[in-house]
Amino acid sequence: MNNKGVTQFTEVDRSPLTYTDLKRWLGLFVLLIAAALLMWALKSILLLFAVVFLVAMVLNPIVAFLERRHIHRGLAVALLALVFAAVFTLALSFLIPPLLTQVDELIRKTPDAWNRVQAQLQAFGQRYPSIQQAIPEADKVLNTVEARAGDLLRLLFESSFRIVGGVFGSIFALLLLVFVLINPQPLVVRFLTLIPDHYREASHRTLLRLTQQMAAWARGVVINGTISAVTTGLLLWFIGVQPALVFGFIAFLGEFVPMIGPVLTSIPALFVALSIGVDKFGLALLAVLFVQQVETNVLVPFILGKSMELNPVSILFFTLAMSTLFGLTGAVLAVPAAALLKIVIEEFYLRHRLLNEDQIRKQATEIVLGEK
Repeated sequence: MNNKGVTQFTEVDRSPLTYTDLKRWLGLFVLLIAAALLMWALKSILLLFAVVFLVAMVLNPIVAFLERRHIHRGLAVALLALVFAAVFTLALSFLIPPLLTQVDELIRKTPDAWNRVQAQLQAFGQRYPSIQQAIPEADKVLNTVEARAGDLLRLLFESSFRIVGGVFGSIFALLLLVFVLINPQPLVVRFLTLIPDHYREASHRTLLRLTQQMAAWARGVVINGTISAVTTGLLLWFIGVQPALVFGFIAFLGEFVPMIGPVLTSIPALFVALSIGVDKFGLALLAVLFVQQVETNVLVPFILGKSMELNPVSILFFTLAMSTLFGLTGAVLAVPAAALLKIVIEEFYLRHRLLNEDQIRKQATEIVLGEK
């Protein structure tokens, strides 16, 4: 009886593809294409909701902590909003005015700094005549890089503000964030209800892990950014590269774009240092490298630990891909997107497989070392 059932099951497995099966697969393919086109048409709205839900995941542990202390959830959200408003008011009163003053000073001094950089390059060429002919080419390269960098930044900011910008979009996002934080229970219940029964537990673990990792990521970015900003500003001020406050603030913003951000945000400080002199450029370069090495080898492992476990190659890929699709906002969302994909693969695919990790590591070592 059992053997007959096995034989019938094997015969069903080996049956050829029928016209009905082909029509079903074709319909599924068309449906997927239509869904992809619809999502691309609504990408601005979807990205806005993605940003709001990400911020809600980051802030929810704070609200939940207050709620566990017998504070009503609505009151906890109101208290959190008051704290952010107070911090913003203090920054607007004490930090923004000197920052704007130094930004204006930096903009006014940029043409003179550029002329001094060109003079430094010409002096360097005269000191080493063997590379004298390379100086004009280097100047052309610098001009091209300057133009391309301006185009890239303009493209990133335009695409970002086109997606999530505008007064209406900002007000809508704030209201949506308040609604989500005050009563997220129905949204989570509806999400889990729509998931098929055999995928519900994996979806529950996915959402729980993503919430925990996003809170850890945001905490790490803010702490790392603050330490990097203070350290960068102090070191540049000590060696005489001004405006140090602006460069520290730019270093803080660079932490929100993984891997590429700290490198790009160090360029203005190095440019100003080069305009002062080669010795200042060397000191500024050492300061920037010191801050980045401390962040990579000390701050990130200590603050984030192993909560993310994302490969730098995957982070770099998602940073470039998300920034190409969604501009600067997409670059900020690169780490959440990479973490989501990693968690989904682990929960829905790898968890159900029996993997011999020792054998897989051995095979990987053989590939890397070129052994047979």
